[in-house]
Amino acid sequence: MAEFKVAIVGSGPAGISAATRAAKLGLEHVLLERAPNLNNTLFKFQKGKPVMATPDSLPLRSELHFEADVRETILENWEETARQLGVNYRLNAEVLSIEGEKGNFVVQLADGTSVTAETVVIAIGLQGNLRKMGVPGEENGLTHYQLDDPKDYWDKDVVVVGAGDAAIENAIGLADNENRVTIVNRKREFARAKPGNISQILAAIKEERIACAYNANPVSVQESAITLKDPDGEQIVRADRVIARLGAIAPRKFVEEVGGIFEEGAQFPRVSAEYESDRPGLYFVGALAGYPLIKHCLNQGYEVIQTIAGDPVDGADLDVLREKFGLQKNDSAIYQTLDTVKESIPLFGDLTILQLREFLLEADVHAPDQGDHIIRKGDAGASLFLILRGTVDIPISKETRFTLSKGAFFGEMGLVMGRRRTSDAIAGDDCIVIEIPRMAALKLLASSEAARRNLNDTLVLRKFQTFLAPTITAEDVEEILASYEIVKFSRGDEIIREGDTDADACYLIQSGSCAISRMVGDQETIINYVPAGELLGETALLTGAPRNASVRAAIGVEAIKIRGDLFRELMEKKPALKAKVESMAETRAEQAKKRSVGNSAKDRAIEFLLANGIGEATNAIIIDYTLCVNCDFCEKACAETHKGITRLHRAQGPTQGDLHIPISCRHCEHPHCMADCPPNALHRTASGAVAVDESCIGCGNCVRNCPYGAIKMSAVPAKRGNLLTQLLFGYGDRPGERGPAQKSKENKETARKCDLCEDVHGGPACVRACPTGAVMRTSPEKLFESIQEAR
Repeated sequence: MAEFKVAIVGSGPAGISAATRAAKLGLEHVLLERAPNLNNTLFKFQKGKPVMATPDSLPLRSELHFEADVRETILENWEETARQLGVNYRLNAEVLSIEGEKGNFVVQLADGTSVTAETVVIAIGLQGNLRKMGVPGEENGLTHYQLDDPKDYWDKDVVVVGAGDAAIENAIGLADNENRVTIVNRKREFARAKPGNISQILAAIKEERIACAYNANPVSVQESAITLKDPDGEQIVRADRVIARLGAIAPRKFVEEVGGIFEEGAQFPRVSAEYESDRPGLYFVGALAGYPLIKHCLNQGYEVIQTIAGDPVDGADLDVLREKFGLQKNDSAIYQTLDTVKESIPLFGDLTILQLREFLLEADVHAPDQGDHIIRKGDAGASLFLILRGTVDIPISKETRFTLSKGAFFGEMGLVMGRRRTSDAIAGDDCIVIEIPRMAALKLLASSEAARRNLNDTLVLRKFQTFLAPTITAEDVEEILASYEIVKFSRGDEIIREGDTDADACYLIQSGSCAISRMVGDQETIINYVPAGELLGETALLTGAPRNASVRAAIGVEAIKIRGDLFRELMEKKPALKAKVESMAETRAEQAKKRSVGNSAKDRAIEFLLANGIGEATNAIIIDYTLCVNCDFCEKACAETHKGITRLHRAQGPTQGDLHIPISCRHCEHPHCMADCPPNALHRTASGAVAVDESCIGCGNCVRNCPYGAIKMSAVPAKRGNLLTQLLFGYGDRPGERGPAQKSKENKETARKCDLCEDVHGGPACVRACPTGAVMRTSPEKLFESIQEAR
C-alpha cells in the first residue's frame, strides 16, 4: 500500500498551495523540495521585491492568503500557514525519477531514499532552466542570470537585459540603490510585464533614473561593457555587471522522463483540464503547465488536490469564459468549446489549454449577423480577429473578394503596421469571431514561435494578393513562404544601394518607414518617402538592371526579405503580377524623374523632419514660418475647443529654416502612449486619431511614455467669464484663456492630448483658425511629396 495519497514535487506557489490544501483536507501527503528552504520560487526573488496579486478579476482559491505585498511578508505568512496546517515537507529532497503507476508510484530521491504515493503532482516551475543571451563574451564573468539583492551593488554601471517583470524589478531595485542602470528591451514596448511594473519602469525612464535601449539586442560582452544593436546602430554601454533576465524554458528532459508529452512545437507538456498528464495519476501545475502568474499557480494547486480527493472543481477562470461564449454557469460544454478553439485556430496551435484560457480571458467573442461589417476599410484599429466558425468576406475591389473560413485571421496589418484597416471585413453566414486586443495579441506573438511564423506567412501572402495580384494563392508562393527572412534595420541603415548589380532580394516593409534617394551629381537627393506596407526593390528584379535608387531606414525598420530568384519565377508564372510590377516601376520612374533635381534646401528640410521623428507619425502638425505671424490663434482655438485646455504649444518644438514642428500629438503609427494604459483609456478613433476617453484615471503613464512631450496632465479650468464684458471693458479672460485649473476630488487631473477635433465639424480647429494658412496637419507621405514638388 502506498505511503502517501499524494507526493508534491516543488514548493513554489502551486506546490505549497497544493500541500496546504491536502493538509486542510487531511490527505496523507509529502511535499518534496530540493532547495534548503520552502517556496524557493519566491525565495529567489530579489530582497524587498513587491509581489503583485494579479489578475484582479480572478478569484483566489487557496488556503494561503495572498494580496500585493513584499516578498518577505508573503514568505513569512505562507510558511506560518504551512506550519499551522501541519504540512509534511522535506527539504534538500531532489527527485531523480518517478517509477511505477497510478496507485503505486515510487519517487526516487538523490539521497538514495524513496517515497511511495498513489498520485504525484509536479510543481517544479522553470527557474532551473534560465535562457541565456547566446552572444560572445557572456561567459566572461560579467554576466549573471539572477539577482538576489540589489543592495549588493552600489555606485555601479549595471545593464539589465530583458523586459519582463523580473528584469523591470531588478532594474528599479538597482536604480534605487544609486546605481547607473540601463535596461535593454528587445521590443518597443514592455508588453509582457504586469501593468504595475510597466508603470514603474516607464516613470523611471521618463525621470531619467533608468536609461532604456528600445528595440535593442546584445551583440557581445566585453571586460567592462556590453555592445548593443538598436535602431540607431551599434553602441557600447559601460557595464560593471550585466544582469540578463530572459525567462526560462521547461525542463523538457526531466518532464519527458517522468511521462510528460510535448506536442509538436509546444513549450509546455500536454495536460487535461484537471492538470493530469498523459501518464495517469501524474499532474503538472503552475508555470510548468504554462500558467506562470502566482494567483493562477495558487488556484491550480488547490484545484488539483480537489481532483485527487475526488471532489473536483472547475478552474476559477471558467465562469468568465462561459459568459464570453454565451454558456450557462457550470455548463460542461466549456471544455469542448476550448478544445474546439484550439483545434480550429492554428494561431493557438502550440499553446496548452491553460495558456489558451489565459489569452481568452482578455478576448471578446462576437457573433455578427450575415452582412454586418466587422471592420471597415480606413478605420483605425489594432486588434486581431480570429474566425472560430463560419466565413468572413474581404473585398479587394469591385470584382475581387476573398472569403476567409474557420481558423483564418484578419486585422493583422493594423496590429503589425499601426496603419488604418486596409479593407472591409464582412460577416458571412453563421459567423463567430474572437477579437484579441492589441496587447494580448503582442503577448501571444511573443509567446509562440508558431503564431509568429503563421502571422508573417499570412502577411506575405496577403501583401501579394491585396496590392499586387489577387489571383495568387498560398501554393503559388509556397517556396517564398518557406524561405523569407525577417530583417531589422536601424535608423540610417542602407537597405538597398543605388548602382548595385546583384539584385538578389526585394523587401516588404513590415514596420517603420524608409527614405528613397538618388545621387544627383555629387549630392544625394531624397526623392520619396515610403511607409510600412510597401514593397521595395522589385523594379531591379523585373528589369535586371542595377538598382536605380538607394533606400535607407528613416526610423527603425522591420522588413520581410524575399529571395529575388523566387520573385522572378513568380512573375513569370503570374502575368498579372508582372504587369502590376511593371506598372509600379513606370509610376515610380516618372515620380523619380520629376523629383531627381538637386535641391539642398529640400534635402535639408526632409532630413530635418526625419531626424525629428516625423517618419513615425500618421498625422503631424507643421507650421510654415514664411506665413506664420505669431498670432497664436491656432493655440487659442485649440483651447477654446477643449474647455480651455490647449493641446498645442505653438512656440515650442524644433525649427529649421522655415519649418517648425510645434509640440502636439503626431498620432504615431505605433503610439508610445498606448504602451501602458491601465484602463485602456487611449484608443484609435474612426478618423485615426489617438484619443483619451473618460475612463482615464490620471496615472500619467502616457505622459511619461510619449517621447515628444505631446500629452499633459490637467484638471478642467474655471469657466471663462462673459466675453462681451471682456471685449467692452477688458475684464475677464480673453478667447483661448481661462483661470488656473483647481484640482479637486471632483475635478481630477487627467491626460489631455490632441484628438484631431474628432467631434468638431470642419476638422482641426488649429488649422481652421490660422489666418494665413501657415498651419497644416498632414501625413508624412503627403508632407514629403509636397516638399519634393514645391518649386
